[in-house]
Amino acid sequence: MFLQALPITSLCLALAFSSCNSNTSTKEQTAEKNDSTQYDTTVDGKNVKLYTLKNKQGSSVSISNYGGRIVSFLVPDKDNKLTDVVLGYDSIGAYRKKGEPFFGALIGRYGNRIGKGKFTLDGKTYILQLNDGVNTLHGGTDGFFGKVWDAKQVDGQKLELNYVSVDGEAGYPGKLDVKVVYSLTDDNALQIDYTATTNKATVVNLTNHAYFNLSGEGHETILDHELMIDANAYTPVDSTLIPTGKLQSVAGSAFDFNKAKTIGKSIEEKEEQLKFGKGYDHNFVLTHHDGKTPVATVKSPITGIILEVYTTEPGLQFYSGNFLTGADKDGKGGKSYPHRSAFCLETQHFPDAPNHPNFASTVLKPGETYKTSTTYKFVK
Repeated sequence: MFLQALPITSLCLALAFSSCNSNTSTKEQTAEKNDSTQYDTTVDGKNVKLYTLKNKQGSSVSISNYGGRIVSFLVPDKDNKLTDVVLGYDSIGAYRKKGEPFFGALIGRYGNRIGKGKFTLDGKTYILQLNDGVNTLHGGTDGFFGKVWDAKQVDGQKLELNYVSVDGEAGYPGKLDVKVVYSLTDDNALQIDYTATTNKATVVNLTNHAYFNLSGEGHETILDHELMIDANAYTPVDSTLIPTGKLQSVAGSAFDFNKAKTIGKSIEEKEEQLKFGKGYDHNFVLTHHDGKTPVATVKSPITGIILEVYTTEPGLQFYSGNFLTGADKDGKGGKSYPHRSAFCLETQHFPDAPNHPNFASTVLKPGETYKTSTTYKFVK
């Protein structure tokens, strides 16, 4: 269940996310944005803190151990001005409100959707929490995005998070021990390494749900961003966004991003799949996923910031922020985040894989180790 927001310090949290357009120096801006003391609170009797990683280039990423959330990511633009490229809030309370869109969160046990909230494993059917109509989304109402993780800042550029999910949590079988390590490199790449073990056969599909706008969080659109996805197929969905089980060629469709094009170029085309997703909200079948070849590249025409994504996962969920409405002004600094003002590139195994034997398996058994890695690298 979603929990009632707890009171937090009355100090001005906006300082932690102050705009890079202020008159302060770059060094001062970074210090203000990453003041972890303004993010301290307690959730479910556990301490919540904000941890900041910084590199030699002046870039920084701030991560809360509440949900493992990336709450800010400052990278230099074409003019060497630090720009925050992820959406988020100024308080833990906002991240805990019912219906918030998983801003920056670690997702588990199962990223994306599971149809009708159930699957069968070793002859037993498991019933999950429904939180997306008739389906389960991102682990259910009791997913990892709402958990307080044990945190250890290894050094100035590495943070280790650990969480133990008990047998039966959110309906999933097995006690799952999870470790996620965030590493900020000196070439402005955030590497996320996930490992997990279980004492009973279960399903696992971990990812991160950062919302990006490379023109800066709070900018009104991402439709002008140029996107490339290295994928010749995607998994079409039904009207509830559950895969049909087919692999559909992207050739000749709005889903072909093998040659870079703006996100907005084809998003309004009259294709049934775009109607179902209200835009792009689909899993792409990656051509390469060796962790060394970019699977996606995005560029802002305003800041010149380029994001490259690398992963060992076979799938990539491209979401074009279709369900953002801008109705609330509770984004950083009181900003609203309107329709399609951010995109997500969630590396993953395929949605609803436990119910599709032709999809790559997401089953994890005792004695095995789930291991996967994704890197978000910023260049200019």
